[in-house]
Parts: sequence; C-alpha cells; structure tokens
Amino acid sequence: MRIRTLLVLGLLALVAGCATAPRQTRNICAVFEQRDGLFTNWQRAAERAEKKYGVPVPILMATMYTESGFQPNARPPRTKLFGFIPWTRQSTAYGYSQALDGTWDHYQSATGNWAARRTNFSDAIDFIGWYHYQNGQITGIQLNDAYSLYLAYYSGPKGYMRGDWRSNAQLQKTAQKFANMAASYQQQLQSCN
Repeated sequence: MRIRTLLVLGLLALVAGCATAPRQTRNICAVFEQRDGLFTNWQRAAERAEKKYGVPVPILMATMYTESGFQPNARPPRTKLFGFIPWTRQSTAYGYSQALDGTWDHYQSATGNWAARRTNFSDAIDFIGWYHYQNGQITGIQLNDAYSLYLAYYSGPKGYMRGDWRSNAQLQKTAQKFANMAASYQQQLQSCN
C-alpha cells in the first residue's frame, strides 16, 4: 500500500512539474536545472533543436521566454464585446511557441511530426528552431541575428521582407528586449554546470 501511494504521489509530482512554467525564467541555467527530468529535459531538447536547425539555444529559449513566458497553455487575451463581455481571441496563437494554427499545421506537414503538440516543450522548441530556420532561408537573416529573427518570427517572412515592422515601434522595442535576453542567456549558458 505504501509503495502504491509513493508511486501515485511521484506520478502526480511529475505531471504537475510538466504543466507549470519554471519559477526562475530570466536565468537559463535555472530554467534548465528546474526541467532536467528523465522525461522533461529541456536542455537536451533545446540542444537537439540547435543541432538540427543551426539556431543557437539562447535564441530558441529567448523566443519561448518572449512568446509565452514558458507557459504551456499561453493564449492571447480575449477581445471584449461591448467593453466587458469576453469574446474572441486576437489570434489562434497557442502554447509555448505561440504558433498560429496554420503555421503549426504547416510545421507538422513539413516535418511529418503529426503528433506534435504546442503544449509539449520538445515539440515547441523544435517548431521554434524550424521556423527560425525557414525564415532565415527565405529572408537571408543569419541564424545568430536575434533581433531580426524575432521580427521575422512575429511578422512572418513576407511581413518581414515587406518591412511591416518598420512602422511598429512596440515590435522593435520587443525585438530589442528579445535580443538582450538572448545575449543574457548566451552569457549565462557559459557558466551552467
């Protein structure tokens, strides 16, 4: 009876750990330390995506930090009907990567990863690497250019090439914060154990 109780508690702790964001998200070493389990090893998943697509781990992780704050079920806020009735959402963005429905469908089709879920860290970090790589191929952005990669991530490759972001001061400010976070993660990563 005692073993069964311990197994159930252990399983519940494992599931609960998967469903919440890490506590210290501004330090990449702390994020990886908090998610270094047997089934949920975020550092291994990020390194796999880097090796597969050539996008540095700090940029992958800064994307997730900026887009969802590492929240698996993140969604844009709902609009309000008549100023107070919750209505539709601003977009179909969802999960760790905030991938839109159509973009996620394209990723699944292009990679053959039909079982991928936006609420699964490994799938989401793979998507981020794939999407940055695709944007780099289309736009010519270098895969270590965090600022430009974020602009293309948010605007899409066509919007980036049209320069839609040039008239969006808030997006440029967010892209600069993103680039700063990626640089900070890069510096921290060198001191991780």
